[in-house]
Amino acid sequence: MDRRTIEGWNIRWDEGRAAAAYVGGWWARSTIVDALAAADPAQVLLVDGPDELTAGELREQATRLAARLAQVARPGQVVSFMLPNWHEAAVIYLAATMAGLVINPLLPSFRERDLGFILKDCASKVVFVPQEFRGYGYAALVQRVCTTLENPPHIVAVRGAAAGAEAYADWLAGEPQANFTPPDPDAVRMVMYTSGTTGTPKGVLHTHNSLHALIRQLGEHWHIARGDKFIVPSPISHIGGSIYALEMPLLLGTTAVLMDSWDAGRAVELMQAHRVTHMAGATPFLEHLLAAARAADTHLPDLKVFICGGASVPPALIREADGWFANARISRVYGSTEVPVTTVGALAAKGMAEAADTDGAPGVAEVILGSGDEIRARGPQMFCGYLNPADEVAAFDEAGFYRSGDLGRWEGGFLVVTGRIKDLIIRNGENIAPKEIEDLLLSHPAIADIAIVGLPDERTGERACAVIVPAPGASPQVADLAAHLAERGVARFKFPEAVELRDSLPRNPAGKVMKHVLRTELSA
Repeated sequence: MDRRTIEGWNIRWDEGRAAAAYVGGWWARSTIVDALAAADPAQVLLVDGPDELTAGELREQATRLAARLAQVARPGQVVSFMLPNWHEAAVIYLAATMAGLVINPLLPSFRERDLGFILKDCASKVVFVPQEFRGYGYAALVQRVCTTLENPPHIVAVRGAAAGAEAYADWLAGEPQANFTPPDPDAVRMVMYTSGTTGTPKGVLHTHNSLHALIRQLGEHWHIARGDKFIVPSPISHIGGSIYALEMPLLLGTTAVLMDSWDAGRAVELMQAHRVTHMAGATPFLEHLLAAARAADTHLPDLKVFICGGASVPPALIREADGWFANARISRVYGSTEVPVTTVGALAAKGMAEAADTDGAPGVAEVILGSGDEIRARGPQMFCGYLNPADEVAAFDEAGFYRSGDLGRWEGGFLVVTGRIKDLIIRNGENIAPKEIEDLLLSHPAIADIAIVGLPDERTGERACAVIVPAPGASPQVADLAAHLAERGVARFKFPEAVELRDSLPRNPAGKVMKHVLRTELSA
């Protein structure tokens, strides 16, 4: 694997694989800036509450903002936004791209520790934040963080004014500029930090072309047609939300219906009003949407596809949703910020068994199982490295495959994710994959949600503790779990040895259970 420097960014580069990506059409010589220039000005790209943003309006606002950004940052430098799912994020995203800048989406859930690290790590020049959102003062948060930075970024407040911050409206007030140098499609387009459950966040680098390959793959496999509509409740600061809201409308001709706060009942109303065809999200989104649709007695007939991933997905949930949503194909998928949508699901036919029982088939990515059944992947949508090359030391194998840290197995041509390498519980020398047991126990009528974690044990090394959110009125115990697993032929060494009942499980914004939090609490 070679390295290449483009606009000041040192990235991983494989000349042979790059050439193949161009020949295969996964990479292109154009960028999303060209797609914006060619778009029908009247096409509605985003719906944000009562507001609609057309391609013409996006182009006009983005060119104004790009001119202002070019006054404070040079090509290759970083611009951050820490916004809810608001249409202004699309303007910032395109403006930064026009000006040759690298965009850095930040999760609104970040606070001083992560935010301070990231702004310093990527040397952000500008950060756009809400003046306030959900009663929290984001402009004040960034101001506190900036007092700790040697070279603080400009703070721009969106939808409001704040002392010490510049107004977003003022940044849009200048004359539009149209003579920017076209971006290099091989250049870094985005630095997105992994939320990280331990250690400091890692800056994942994506180019224009890695994102282009991702969108083209989805266009081929997710039954997307021009005019389709995606509802987007997933955070736009995650790779999923960002591509549905900020990339697909221009590259695939879709419309994004934004939600800045998740409310399943409201989602059903929006999906009916806008005839939404697609949705993607973590397990809780599907659970809540299904319950709300049933309560409203609607089968959402316009919905064609629901993609579920980002957290453990119970097979029973996929089957249940597939049975309720009249025309929708429901499927699990697998991926990461580093290799987004590694598998594209199982969508060839409605009701495919593999859609519920596996995490789908690979799309354009090559997927192999390496040592210890670790899932490894590479492809044209793969990131081009981390911002800090030291983070890459154990991230790739000799053939350039990304080492996911996840465990898997093949069922036919479909991948099944069985757990995390670090999540393995080793008891008396036997390896236990918690996800396998979690999936089986989720079918127990007394269990609404579950996470199994390993805790230190002097005698066996580790013991398995099942942290359970019980069904209403239930109180499952160790013996109940053992009986359920025994009926399914599970080896006794895999049975949980302890049960902890909770009202809920701690989850990150992507819906993943934060097992490190549980381990810390239970080991105290």
